[in-house]
Amino acid sequence: MRTVRGWFRDTTGGLPATFWYLWTGTLINRLGSFILVFLAIYLTTARGFSAVQAGLVIGMWGAGGAVGTMLGGVLADRWGRRPTLLTAHVGAAAMMLALGFAERLWLVATGALLLGAFAEAARPAFSAMMIDVVPERDRLRAFTLNYWAINLGFACAAVLAGLAAELDYLLLFVVDATTTLLTAAIIFLKIRETRPARAARSGKATDTADRGGLRAVFTDRVFLGFVVLNLLTALVFLQHISMLPIAMGEDRLPASTYGSVIALNGVMIVVGQLFIPRLIRGRSRSHVLALAAVIFGVGFGLTAVADNAWLYALTVVIWTLGEMLNSPSNSTLIAELSPAAVRGRYQGVMSLSWSVAGFLAPIAGGFLRDGAGDSALWLACGAIGVVVAVGQLMSGPARERRVTELRAEALATALNPGRDSAGLDPAAHIQQKIAQPEPARPAQTAAVTSPAAAGAATAPTRTPAELAGDLSRVG
Repeated sequence: MRTVRGWFRDTTGGLPATFWYLWTGTLINRLGSFILVFLAIYLTTARGFSAVQAGLVIGMWGAGGAVGTMLGGVLADRWGRRPTLLTAHVGAAAMMLALGFAERLWLVATGALLLGAFAEAARPAFSAMMIDVVPERDRLRAFTLNYWAINLGFACAAVLAGLAAELDYLLLFVVDATTTLLTAAIIFLKIRETRPARAARSGKATDTADRGGLRAVFTDRVFLGFVVLNLLTALVFLQHISMLPIAMGEDRLPASTYGSVIALNGVMIVVGQLFIPRLIRGRSRSHVLALAAVIFGVGFGLTAVADNAWLYALTVVIWTLGEMLNSPSNSTLIAELSPAAVRGRYQGVMSLSWSVAGFLAPIAGGFLRDGAGDSALWLACGAIGVVVAVGQLMSGPARERRVTELRAEALATALNPGRDSAGLDPAAHIQQKIAQPEPARPAQTAAVTSPAAAGAATAPTRTPAELAGDLSRVG
């Protein structure tokens, strides 16, 4: 019993109250997340759309999400995390109801576009707020707990949505809108603004961030490489929402069976995800992400031979193992690669990869499936998993060097507020640093001419790694 209590304390203890309000909102929201899970089945059965038309509508969701994530990231930095979250949730609830009553293809597609924009605008603000309030040493636990809540809600939602769909599809949209509004109420009543004070103040630093923030992200080659790998992973992962239910339907499996099979994903994560941090702690993140990509590919690739509920369930079990390894390492690495001055925008660009995948995955999957067959689609998913694994191994060292640099610069900025270690405004220095090539090893210290400089030169030199260690202890 002591061991269980100690594990529970180590897993959940010490996190700030704001995190738990966000966690609760996530759980409530995901308990009602019926629409996206069953949208493909709804469109092809209740509305009579073809697989290509259904893929187009889901793709419009992704296109709206691409706009929403970028806008949400900018607003999170300039307007604030809290107002961005409130606007996004209220707008999403309204569009869910509108989509439920839409019948014609162009109305459904437009509703999906706007719903995607509002729903995904919340993602970068939410991630930035969580990074704001949780110290770096606790972020692996925090992201794991949040992902656990997402999947607990998803597991329940998948089963409940399958039952609700057999009663009335409109009920899916009503419940989803209600839980989204409940999450907005928690944000409104319990959560204060968390945007760092330096980013909130007006002045030269903020002006520079506003003008150069997105440019800084899109010229950060290390970060963009990670975004591309995440995009490829998402293209595979999102097939479980678009093409998997269609494949199961063609094998004469009812919507309730799909709900039960896909619920395995959430159940496995709820049962096992809290143990993952201890399993991967101290291991190379690049190796963990590469292994996760291979498992992803194997799981989705085996869908090519599935033709009954048990085989489909087996494939879900396999790729869920990959998801469990991928999520905590991926989330903490994104947080560490996001400079504080433009954190919302970095989160927005990473979220953009999911939105772009949300647009491309159902359309590409639908065309590939119709043109080359069901097996070709799933085997292509397996091949992409291998490509991502190789990419993670090749790009990992550069990412870890960038993380060390950012930790050292954050420590220098904390010791000299308002200016960074080079005497520049933070956003300007970020732009300057990421535009530079990988630095060479430092040369020997040059001779000094003044007594004061000579005295400084005799002190031990602090390396970026040592500064990063200092920062982690301060945090």
